[in-house]
Amino acid sequence: MLWPLLALSLLPLSLATKKSAHEQLVDLAAAGNGLIQLNEQIYDLLASPKRNWSAAVHFTALNPQRRCAPCKEFEPSFTAVAKAWANAPKEHRDKHFFATLDFDDGHAVFQKLGMASAPGVHVYPPTEGPNASAKKAPFKYDFQHGFEAGPLAEQLSVHTPIPIPYKAPFDWARAGSIASLIPIITLIFRFIKPALQNRWVWAAGTIATSLVMTSGYMFTRIRGAPYSGPNGAWIAQGYQNQYGQEVQVIAMVYGILAGSFLMLILVTPRQLSPTRQRTQVYLWTAVNFLVFSILVSLFRVKNPGYPFKLIL
Repeated sequence: MLWPLLALSLLPLSLATKKSAHEQLVDLAAAGNGLIQLNEQIYDLLASPKRNWSAAVHFTALNPQRRCAPCKEFEPSFTAVAKAWANAPKEHRDKHFFATLDFDDGHAVFQKLGMASAPGVHVYPPTEGPNASAKKAPFKYDFQHGFEAGPLAEQLSVHTPIPIPYKAPFDWARAGSIASLIPIITLIFRFIKPALQNRWVWAAGTIATSLVMTSGYMFTRIRGAPYSGPNGAWIAQGYQNQYGQEVQVIAMVYGILAGSFLMLILVTPRQLSPTRQRTQVYLWTAVNFLVFSILVSLFRVKNPGYPFKLIL
């Protein structure tokens, strides 16, 4: 009779020592410095249909025999983001977990999810509790943002209780490269300093910038227009379309047109010889009409219904 009574007395203690699934995940995350190393059993525990936590799972294949170069490239970024989440306050940290599942440790999971390539990141939202999501399917990270840790932390922060406190490490290599350029820039500046102090250089730069901007440069940059169209076309149809090459041509046309005006009103009147002055009047007037005719003809290409023209 003594042994059954003793067993019954120890039963509540054994039940009390058994941890819940959430507590087990918290311990695993703490042991891995914020990152849980998964196998098939732990994955089933993490992605349990009844969960009041969310999780970001990194599917990878780091075994050299798998020859997955993208996996090796992306792994440090995911690890860095997971370690950054380990610094979040505990009341938020324990509501979201970061985990990694290697193909060799969970090929059955890969087959179940229909994953034929790696790496991949799935975010499983909570299914129970106040933060439960109506969407049951996991969010899949889009690698068009690249393999860097910064964009990854920004995208995953949408699914974490608070933004991931990730800060990019200081780039010593970039700082060294910039520092090495200082002597070179200083040496070059000594040679170009006279040109930078010349007002005509600044005047020419201002005019060139004005011509490019008024020709539609910012329009094409904002819209992401291609440099040229199909079959090498450089002029686009319609008022709301423009190619990058078209900007260059229009800027050149505007420049020649403005130059002919300046020659006609500034240079020609200063000629002392009547013959030379008369010749320049004819010359620059002809250039003015010819270039303006080209400009009008280009306008007619963009708007075929325009009825007027000059020479061309």
